[in-house]
Amino acid sequence: MNQAARTPSIPFWLRWLVPVVLVVGWVAIAGVGGLTFGRLDEVSTNDQASFLPAGAEATEAREWQQKFQDSGEVPAVVVIESDSALTPDQLAAAAGLKTRLEDLRVGSTVVGPVPSRDQKAVQYIVSVAAAEPAGAVEELRSEIRADAPDGTQTFVTGPAGLAADLTGAFAGIDGILLLVALAAVFVILLVVYRSLLLPFAVLLTSVFALCAAILLVFGMAKAGWIQLNGQSQGILSILVIGAATDYALLYVARFREALEHTANRTAAALTAWRASFAPILASGATVAIALLCLLFSDLNSNKALGPVAAAGIVCSLFAALTLLPAFAALLGRAAFWPFRPRLLPEEARAPQLATGLEGQRGLWRGIGTLVSRRPRTVWVASVLLLVVASAGVLQLKANGVPQTAVILSASNAVDGQDALARHFDAGSGSPLVIVSTQGNAGEVLEKVKAADGVGAAYLLAEGSVPITGAAGAPGAPGAPGVPGAPANPAVRDGRVLLNATLDFAADSDAAENAVAAMRASVKGVDPDALVGGVTATALDTKTTAQRDLAAIIPVVLAVILLILMVLLRSVLAPVLLVASVVLSYAAAMGVSALVFNNILGFPGADATVPLFGFVFLVALGVDYNIFLMSRVREESLKHGTRPGILRGLGVTGGVITSAGVVLAATFAALGVIPIMFLVQLAFIVAFGVLLDTVLVRSLLVPALAYDLGRRIWWPGKLSRQDAQDAAAPAPVAVRAS
Repeated sequence: MNQAARTPSIPFWLRWLVPVVLVVGWVAIAGVGGLTFGRLDEVSTNDQASFLPAGAEATEAREWQQKFQDSGEVPAVVVIESDSALTPDQLAAAAGLKTRLEDLRVGSTVVGPVPSRDQKAVQYIVSVAAAEPAGAVEELRSEIRADAPDGTQTFVTGPAGLAADLTGAFAGIDGILLLVALAAVFVILLVVYRSLLLPFAVLLTSVFALCAAILLVFGMAKAGWIQLNGQSQGILSILVIGAATDYALLYVARFREALEHTANRTAAALTAWRASFAPILASGATVAIALLCLLFSDLNSNKALGPVAAAGIVCSLFAALTLLPAFAALLGRAAFWPFRPRLLPEEARAPQLATGLEGQRGLWRGIGTLVSRRPRTVWVASVLLLVVASAGVLQLKANGVPQTAVILSASNAVDGQDALARHFDAGSGSPLVIVSTQGNAGEVLEKVKAADGVGAAYLLAEGSVPITGAAGAPGAPGAPGVPGAPANPAVRDGRVLLNATLDFAADSDAAENAVAAMRASVKGVDPDALVGGVTATALDTKTTAQRDLAAIIPVVLAVILLILMVLLRSVLAPVLLVASVVLSYAAAMGVSALVFNNILGFPGADATVPLFGFVFLVALGVDYNIFLMSRVREESLKHGTRPGILRGLGVTGGVITSAGVVLAATFAALGVIPIMFLVQLAFIVAFGVLLDTVLVRSLLVPALAYDLGRRIWWPGKLSRQDAQDAAAPAPVAVRAS
């Protein structure tokens, strides 16, 4: 009797109707989601508030500062610089430029020109709309380039200039990022499958999942449930493409196996779905829940990424479990053309295993042989290698990076910050913001002026105009260099605002130390005083990130451990798997630190890099262990633990390695965005995934499991019922059939 005759009859609605409905449904979702892709900017912001620590003192100070800026404005610092002292004619031309800046009407106030002590530069403070600073900054740059004195260089920097250039770094990048990622995935799929149709089916699954994720994220952001920024947007595209492709690879591997056992394409699609459902679901749940743990963070940027990325994973999961099986049911063997899988002879479909290496050939047979012959040597050597690599963590400088180093592409604002540092107080472009009660303003001002490292301090009048006459005391007459400056400070709800410029660069350790000392000093005379500004924000961000790292890591590990225990019905195996990916994470961070410091020449790393690296690497690293160990458990139930380990390693080796390469390639595509944080995250995740795929999943975990034997499943039933382990003969090198 042939195979077709033995295959149960599958009704028409299951063979054709359900797959067609699923494909049409996903096409409709993709159509709407694709159109929404271009509208994400409507609900996305790169405003500084989207990255601030939610409960920090600097954030509270910023909220008070905004009350003094009635028009919702932020300052842009216009700098005109000369290589030599400005001539009287050049100073006169600079003075006349103020009128033209006011005529642009980009904001309510223009203060200046304020000359530098060395007479080589002047600066203006121009208020611009906080909501859309990029357009105003571009107008300012065009104006000063056209009308600045001859022989000078011009810059627009400060908070508005830096925000505009940061927005510009993300502008138009989504399309490029997506094309780079898809091109890399397509090439890898062509190499892996040597098929023309299947790569398109997998890519469509990934793209449709991204469209669904965009639609979901857009809706959540529109409703105000989540906060979306350019950073989260870029990571969402990469994560969905990589994760959906990974899940698709696992399903396709099972589908190919099923086609070798049945001639019915629908039966094969259903068999593959049942076999891959649990590991894909466990994998997706692990990553999604781990990402949602970022909601425990006090950093707004982390909170923003958690639900955005988790939504992407959920959409990837559903696409891999619905759309791809529909494609498989419709295409059948044609999906693998021109190398279609053949139906195996009856006797080859359920091989009896003695060693677990039967039927394997090539690289994975060699690795299986190595693991079985010297398991302890293999896993101990792997652990030692990872420990050595982890030593580089001691060189990781995740204490934040200077503002001038965040944007890796050419930036007029970054160059302007350098110009400010050359000619004005090092912190003049990013003054500290002090909020004081009105009655204590004089004492607070004196404390600020007396603080170490303060170059100048003054109260602010309406329009954020400085009051700098007579030692900057309230009621002092006009300030030098600012003719007609107001005499009285602005008051909001009994509070006044002060600015202080430091002798140190705003992004230096010395500046952060000065902020910490100033906070202690001013609270001695005004317990309600707040110290904010760029330096204070950097300090609070670093402190918050370190606190988040300590708080979120245990939660993520506990979640992953519980999911693995449920999936593998064991305690020991999940503990060892989690330990292996944590060690792999440490090794990846160690190597990354060496690369950042000694090859790429980065001055440091963002304070959030370790946490983001942990969440992605540990969650995604466990993914591959889930793919491996779920198959190992399935094979162990049939053949015994040690043969099951070698069998599971052999049949999953190729697909998991391919999945790792795909995910590494997609995350590497983040490197096209010229933002240091994203470039660093791209390297950490890409390298870490490859390390986990090649070393941890291929050698360390199988060798350790093989060495432990059935004890790996402790205290589950499999640890007590696996009688074959004791009787299993030692593997020998037999010729591949």
